[in-house]
This record gives sequence, C-alpha cells and structure tokens, in this order.
Amino acid sequence: MELLMIRHGQSEADLLHVHEGRADFSLTKTGEVQAARMSQYVTDNFIPDLIITSPLKRAHQTAIILREYTGCELLIENDLMEFNNGVLAGLTREEALRKYPIPDGGRPIHVPIEGGESELEFRMRAEKALHKICTDYAQYNRIAIVSHGGMISNLLKSLLELPIVTQAAFPTGDTGLHLVEITAEKKIVRFLNRQEHLRYE
Repeated sequence: MELLMIRHGQSEADLLHVHEGRADFSLTKTGEVQAARMSQYVTDNFIPDLIITSPLKRAHQTAIILREYTGCELLIENDLMEFNNGVLAGLTREEALRKYPIPDGGRPIHVPIEGGESELEFRMRAEKALHKICTDYAQYNRIAIVSHGGMISNLLKSLLELPIVTQAAFPTGDTGLHLVEITAEKKIVRFLNRQEHLRYE
C-alpha cells in the first residue's frame, strides 16, 4: 500500500494571518489553482485508487478538485481534521498572544488548550486515523489523504514510529505531497513535501 498525503491549497486564513486549526475557511482563488495543478500532477504521476479527506472546507474543496481529475471515490474522515485549537481558532497571532499567552516553558503535551485538544490527544487521533485507513482500506494500492499541515506531520511521525516528544517536524507547503510505501517488512519514504506542480506559479 502507498499513502499519498496532500495538504490543502492556500486558504482565506493564510491571507488574514489568523490561527486556522478548526476555523473553517475556504480555499482562495489561488488555492483552487494550486489544487488543480496538484491534481493534474497527481493524475499524471501518482493516480490514487481512493481519496480520503478531512471535512474542513479547505481540505474538502482540495479533495473535490482532485476527484474531478482522477475520478476516484471520495470519503470523509473526521479524524483527519487539523489540530483542535479551541479558543485560538480565527484569532490573529497578536490577539491570541494577548488573550491567551503561552505559559513559561510551553504547555505540557497532556494539557489541552482551552476548548480544544492537547498535543498528546492530537497525536493519538493521528494514530487512530492511520490505523483505520491502513486496516479498513487495505485492499487499495494507493490512497490519497487530503488533510492539513499539523495532521500530516503527525501521520508521518506515526508511520515512522517516532516518539510523541520529538524535535522532528515535517512541514508541508500548499498542496505539498508526501508519498510513503508500506510493506509487510518496512515503511519507505519515497518523497516529502514535493511541490513541482507549483514551480511556475
């Protein structure tokens, strides 16, 4: 099985410079173009057998565009949503720091943000989503997962069996692609954050 992880295109929150997380912003026109270019690239090079997406608009809209190009079945998986950032959703960075300052030394990983989830809960949700996809859809050769930067980073950490507390991070740009092959013996990272489709943007 191969998992092709795809981050959504540019969203309205990117232009507003606000905390996104569970704030449900749509794609911008640029985001739609990015998603179309990604979809053509994926269709030409890594066509999936199934698409599974987060229900949040920016990811779901990206997945719908991918479906239009590939003709694949599209399923929604709630556990693929971005980090539940509670009270921070939709706030500007400045407003968030003023209203909800970060504690000295940071927030312990088991302590949820107000109205949201903890980093530990986020990682466990990624583990759950990954195991569900690999178990329930094992009959598919390649599955496209359309999600969010934080979730994709946690999915990759889970796949690579990295500890919850780690300095490793896997950033993903707009419509960035990660391809991982999973065999009975090992997991092979084919590439990370590929964005060739945006080269001439």
